[in-house]
Amino acid sequence: MTKHIVWDWNGTLFHDIDAVVGATNEVFKPYALPPLDADGFRAVYTRPIWLAYERMLGRPLGEGEWELLDNGFHEHYYKLSALCGLAADAEHSLASWTGTQSLCSMAPHAHLVPIVESFGITTHFSRVDGLLGGTGGEKASHMAAHIEALGVDPAQVLVIGDSVDDGIAARHVGARAVLYTGGMSTRAELEATGMPVVDRLADALDHA
Repeated sequence: MTKHIVWDWNGTLFHDIDAVVGATNEVFKPYALPPLDADGFRAVYTRPIWLAYERMLGRPLGEGEWELLDNGFHEHYYKLSALCGLAADAEHSLASWTGTQSLCSMAPHAHLVPIVESFGITTHFSRVDGLLGGTGGEKASHMAAHIEALGVDPAQVLVIGDSVDDGIAARHVGARAVLYTGGMSTRAELEATGMPVVDRLADALDHA
């Protein structure tokens, strides 16, 4: 039985795929790569993010190259994401859940908290955790720290996210997951995890 839901932010509650794709295209302009659309981005997306960049380039990143790309991405992303909003049924889904819920994101914490507050949804969450350190890595250890801080039984937790990495993080802590197609990963990759896959956030609650 689910008592607590852990939501992902980027690509899940926050519909920012256009900003992610736009920022990615901007930082790769000097490499003269063809611009990606959303489907093209999903085809190369993985975590850690630097592996996605290596897929795009067809080679390993050089010394210091990841840091330059990551800093450039965030510079463009913050501008573009100001035009993005919540997923179509995000507010309804948050309001309809009668148990507790929290937010665990791989976005930098200092950026995450103000933008969540700007949408007036902070009161839905017992805890909001973004990253305090470097970006781009995998979510498993961050999810483990989040669950430990909450003090909840992982067996009673449902994770709702848009990427394979969300599913891996849920499995790592002993929670269940439902994966949402509105974000960064292809449906085929999500379905390959064997976890439930939904096209609407509201449908994810059916698995709680």
